[in-house]
Amino acid sequence: MALAFAGLSSCSLFKDEEKKPEESATKPALVGRVASVQERSGFVLIESYGPWKVPDGGMLSGIGSEGRTANLVSTGEKLGQFSAADIRSGVAKVGDSVYYRPVKEEKATPGSVETPSPSQPAAELKTKTNAGESSPKP
Repeated sequence: MALAFAGLSSCSLFKDEEKKPEESATKPALVGRVASVQERSGFVLIESYGPWKVPDGGMLSGIGSEGRTANLVSTGEKLGQFSAADIRSGVAKVGDSVYYRPVKEEKATPGSVETPSPSQPAAELKTKTNAGESSPKP
């Protein structure tokens, strides 16, 4: 009887470890606070909380009190713990929290269509039909 009880209690030893949910690669991260606002020039200085890992042109969100938000773009200009960002929209004020959300790069799928660049002349573009190749007729 004692042997059966010992065998039943050890079943929990073989249980798989609980898997922790993976953190999203695009999860917003608090990167700093607005230290100064230059309204006439349309930019802010951000005091960073730790190493600045926001790429040039990175999209930032400023969130303040009263539900106020601002869309910011990192300029890449840094001096010590301060970084500059252009104000794209909204209202930024000193003390606003600044968040960075990385953009997930999407890979091209096999069925995707590539859009031609605007510098490519229309005469070079060709369309295919079931009967063969033909160039567009004006």
